[in-house]
Amino acid sequence: MRARPFSTVLIANRGEIALRLVRACRELGLRSVVAATKAEADALPAREADAVALLEGPKSYLDPKALLEAAKTSGAGAVHPGYGFLSENADFAEACGKAGLTWIGPPPAAMRALGNKLAGRAVAEKAGVPVLPGAKLGKDPAKAAKDIGFPLLVKAADGGGGRGQRMVEKASQLSEAIESARREAGASFASEEVFLERFLQGPRHVEFQILGDPTGKVVHLHERECSVQRRRQKLIEESPSPALTPQLREKMGAAAVRLAEAAGYRSLGTVEFLVDGKDFYFLEV
Repeated sequence: MRARPFSTVLIANRGEIALRLVRACRELGLRSVVAATKAEADALPAREADAVALLEGPKSYLDPKALLEAAKTSGAGAVHPGYGFLSENADFAEACGKAGLTWIGPPPAAMRALGNKLAGRAVAEKAGVPVLPGAKLGKDPAKAAKDIGFPLLVKAADGGGGRGQRMVEKASQLSEAIESARREAGASFASEEVFLERFLQGPRHVEFQILGDPTGKVVHLHERECSVQRRRQKLIEESPSPALTPQLREKMGAAAVRLAEAAGYRSLGTVEFLVDGKDFYFLEV
């Protein structure tokens, strides 16, 4: 998606995220417009922004049409989605491009290639990035599970945060775990697609920040150690990771860049890995 010249940015988010973006726009000499509901029209981001585009109702942050209309009426030439809400919605990113707006984020094709965990695994494998043994459910989940080995995880293909995820320690638990994961995934992400993946006992969670420019050049900005978690939510992020040797850091950084280049990634992103001793495995972007 080619960027177009712009001087005004619609910030399609709220709270602390919106405030950071308002201040970033100010530093860059850009006009900021915060999309806000009536309840938040006097919140700090709206007060600090150059203008406010009013939205109807709290669900409007998830309404592409409402946000596109806000961009049009406010004279914005670009949309910054922050994170959460529609920031990982490839259809919304594509709609912004079709409306003549610059999407400040990854290209829709890259989002589709990496947003779904099964699709992301396929990109990683093709790029020579290690992945854990895993499989689609197919017609015989029991056979797929046996091939992978126990314990294993049933994981939602879309979404994150540990939702739609179940650990299975033996074959007798598989069927119930699949149905339970499907229900939660459907309720959380509007998709019941799940797959199987080997479970690692006590791995470290290490992620690399990547940055891709419009020419296709990708670099990584080193890593964060994110192993201290509660209910699969990160509590502490530490950089550099105390677990990585210089050699392992180099291998993982190169793998993150290789994956991003294979997907045609642009803008900022995070490539997440599980680390087990000297081995590492792609988790998601």
